[in-house]
Amino acid sequence: MTTAKDLFIIAMDLKQSVGQGDLSLALAGAELIDLIGAGAVAVDGDRIVPGGQPTLDDRFMGEAAAEFTRQAPYERIEDWLWRRGRDLSAAYQAALEENGELKPQRSGRLSFGSERVEAVDTPARRRAADRWKEKEPVLAALASVVGIDERSDDEPGLDDEAVTTVLAAVHDAVMELEAVRQRRTIENAAFANLWRGP
Repeated sequence: MTTAKDLFIIAMDLKQSVGQGDLSLALAGAELIDLIGAGAVAVDGDRIVPGGQPTLDDRFMGEAAAEFTRQAPYERIEDWLWRRGRDLSAAYQAALEENGELKPQRSGRLSFGSERVEAVDTPARRRAADRWKEKEPVLAALASVVGIDERSDDEPGLDDEAVTTVLAAVHDAVMELEAVRQRRTIENAAFANLWRGP
């Protein structure tokens, strides 16, 4: 069980509207934090420095560990988040559906329309819920970055500098993505007004 998987399950359970791009960046950050904890990588400034090669029993963690640049100059954290995060949310959803950990849930009474998914009651889901209830600092911080929950000032902080650096990079990447969205909205509105005329 990984922080990324826990974060994905919490996002499903709370049924809050989270942008797929935002969630994908946070999932990549969660993977990186777990890999730091496993000793697979370290953080030097804003760069990811590969470490040992521990045995990773999670498919996504193994894929993430295989993607690190192993020669100096090492990759910047933010660059890796964008590269690793591409469509990561969809990949987690597909894997959890394949494993029977997510099931389709149709909204409304009609048999067609948008299909949503919900987490099945599994030990993994209960573990994610326990971490969430305990306000585990890393999980809470990642959830806050994507807007699932706002952190309060009295919650325990993070005492690991590398983890704090990764969380800051995830936050910056999510803010950058939001700025791109806003710019596109403004450009699209301006284009529509141009065609509408005076």
